[in-house]
Amino acid sequence: MSRIPFENIPASLISCMMQTEQYIKSLNIIDESFMEVMRYRVSMINQCAYCIDMHFKEAVAAGESELRVYSSSVWKETTFYNDTEQALLAWTESVTLLNDTAAQRQQSFTNLNKYFTHDDIANLTLSLVQINSWVRLAKPFGFEAGTYQVAQH
Repeated sequence: MSRIPFENIPASLISCMMQTEQYIKSLNIIDESFMEVMRYRVSMINQCAYCIDMHFKEAVAAGESELRVYSSSVWKETTFYNDTEQALLAWTESVTLLNDTAAQRQQSFTNLNKYFTHDDIANLTLSLVQINSWVRLAKPFGFEAGTYQVAQH
């Protein structure tokens, strides 16, 4: 049961969040399908059922295979993410969990920097901060999982 349904969140807050979403989308740093895999991974880490449902559906709709989406939580044990995607998933975990050591964080950054400029990394980090922010609305407000339709928000 929703404590604060999505449609009852203050319009100015949603407007601010959606402006950030538009900015991130305009950058086109990585394919939208893999951006959704990263969002799905953040949702899994944070155990947000609504966000897991949403980003699984969005990733598949964007052309990602179901296998690659649901396997993102065990990406280190698979062979179907390329080096760039592995670097992105490592960075996703580093930014979301915030429990790695300085050396581990540096290694994740160094690896990501092989594929992306500092500007790109800053913007990719913003995209991860953004999905973490959405999770921090969805979970406390009790958004209902299983009801999301692709492109609903």
